[in-house]
Amino acid sequence: MAQLEYKDLLDAGVHFGHLTRKWDPRMAPYIFMEKNDIHIIDLNKTIASLDEACQYVKGVVRSGRKVMFVATKKQAQEIVSEEARRLKMPFVTERWLGGMLTNFATIRKSLKKMQSLEKLLGDEATASNIAKRERLIKGREKDKLERLLGGVADLTRLPAALFVVDVKREHIAVAEAKRLGIPVIAMCDTNSNPNEVDFVIPANDDAYKSISLITLAIGKAIEEGLIERKQERDDARMAEEEDAKRSEDTGSEAPAAKAPVAKATDED
Repeated sequence: MAQLEYKDLLDAGVHFGHLTRKWDPRMAPYIFMEKNDIHIIDLNKTIASLDEACQYVKGVVRSGRKVMFVATKKQAQEIVSEEARRLKMPFVTERWLGGMLTNFATIRKSLKKMQSLEKLLGDEATASNIAKRERLIKGREKDKLERLLGGVADLTRLPAALFVVDVKREHIAVAEAKRLGIPVIAMCDTNSNPNEVDFVIPANDDAYKSISLITLAIGKAIEEGLIERKQERDDARMAEEEDAKRSEDTGSEAPAAKAPVAKATDED
């Protein structure tokens, strides 16, 4: 993983926290100082925490599991959804539906309904037989489901970890993950409770540049994990092919070795 430099973090405004009167005392270990009534985040802690989080998510995807991105605040939606789509990871950027993790079976039913509506409306022959008003209602229902669940459409089992932007805003998602024992990696501003998450990344979670920088760093680690997983699978396949070829060669040599012995026996 490419190590971020202090200049990158400073340029993105990662160090800017909230007003001192809005702070959460539990973030004290991650605060460097206060200036003009604003808390300044310790970037040494940010870099170290980000590196630890990146190593963790890299290991998660290398083992073949998924990391879910969660960011419903306006300034984070675009960058998070784009990065998650690029990596083919599940994401939620519209609204967190209560029970998305703890009641996953119900969410799967909603996904099946969305897929059936897509199939129904995508078939022109079938759709033309539906009344115009009913087709309009079904179309709106499909659009709503796609907006809310489109990011998790390919999710067949619970994710192995969550990457969250703004712990306070996504408290329901964090609580569900905690209940199920799913590790949470999160950007924590100075008004957040870091004790709620497993991997704290102290950073400004309001500025677009800050969110983008941290999200892309996590995305880069996931990409590296995916590449390493593909390489491991390719190496394993090549090893299997070599073993199979070696077995075939050994099998073909065995009769040739026995032939002279059989001939000698016949002559006796």
